[in-house]
Amino acid sequence: MLSVLNTIDTGHEDMIHDAELDYYGLRLATCSSDNSVKVYDIKSGTQTLAADLKGHFGPVWQVAWAHPKYGNLLASCSYDRKVIIWKEAGEWAKLYEYTGHESSVNSVAWAPADYGLILACCSSDGSMSIITYNQDTGNWDVKKISGAHAIGVNSISWCPAISADLSLDPLTNKDAPKRLVSGGCDNLIKIWREQGDQWVEENRLEMHMDWVRDVAWAPSLGLQKSMIASCSQDKRVVIWTSDDNVSWTPTILNTFDDVVWSVSWSLTGNILAVSGGDNKVSLWRESADGQWQCISEVAKGLGPTSNDERSTL
Repeated sequence: MLSVLNTIDTGHEDMIHDAELDYYGLRLATCSSDNSVKVYDIKSGTQTLAADLKGHFGPVWQVAWAHPKYGNLLASCSYDRKVIIWKEAGEWAKLYEYTGHESSVNSVAWAPADYGLILACCSSDGSMSIITYNQDTGNWDVKKISGAHAIGVNSISWCPAISADLSLDPLTNKDAPKRLVSGGCDNLIKIWREQGDQWVEENRLEMHMDWVRDVAWAPSLGLQKSMIASCSQDKRVVIWTSDDNVSWTPTILNTFDDVVWSVSWSLTGNILAVSGGDNKVSLWRESADGQWQCISEVAKGLGPTSNDERSTL
């Protein structure tokens, strides 16, 4: 059952575009059209403003926490064409600023911690950037993927790191390359693979009939296959599955009443959260017979809907 546990008054002066919990679920980062990023301590159901970060000069679309093994690092991206990496060392401060895009930067995502400190970002200029911290030099190295999507790139997500110790996973390969999935204004989903010192387009997935707004690669823990969720302005959510990360099979999870803005997997990768223009958040799970079912739904934060109001595929 999906229910509202806590409501936080962020103090933002305009629309909030993203809210992300840190690795331990003890801190919440938010970002807004008021150009700010805020960090809250939310231990024991309380909320305390820990930082109000000013550095962007346009709406801030997304925030992303790095793995705590690298310290308290938070990335943010904005309409102002910048990506900022913030670090807490007593006080929060700007650690690095990337200005390599020519239009709004729409999404940021940290790579699996096993790969090192690597941040991917994508932009309305149609390109993506991979920003890697070089421990030897103390600098941030950038690789640009130009012309990734026509018109623009809206979302980016990393393939989980495949550990050689995960014998349950048939995709296990200690030499598995890094992969990314992206969604764009060309209605396409693209999968990218690192090849040498370049990133190459490995696959393009066609199913959506309007802009792809979000993509999310499911965590691999315990799963016997790779899964990617995508959502679009065509009001549909699609689940893409693969046994080899090369050939992908689409399944329409559901067609909603309005544009779908966001998809997000649970840590175990078996439950998908969906939110959209209908002001609802719903949770979906795959049944034993391969059908996706809505297991819970909250409308406008007012509480769970009854079973007879839920839709199943």
